[in-house]
Amino acid sequence: MSPDKKKKLNILRKELDILDNKLIKIIKIRTNIVKKVLKLKTYKNEIVDKKRISIILRNIKKKSIKNNIDPKITHKIWKNMILSYIDFEKRNFKKK
Repeated sequence: MSPDKKKKLNILRKELDILDNKLIKIIKIRTNIVKKVLKLKTYKNEIVDKKRISIILRNIKKKSIKNNIDPKITHKIWKNMILSYIDFEKRNFKKK
């Protein structure tokens, strides 16, 4: 790799690092909201809402296409995020 390309690569990587830091802050906010949602659930079987998951993924696909983003990328990201939060809720569920 040429020195010029290496310099450009490093600049882009720094931009990605900055963006990752912003994403971490957003994930923290999302996690706090999920904690509040979890407190409202009485039974563990209320954690997974397949209908809502389908709606979310369908909406993400539409928004991705509208914004010229590969929908496969956003589908994988959201699907994994949803599954991660389902796991989080199951691990943190407390019977009332």
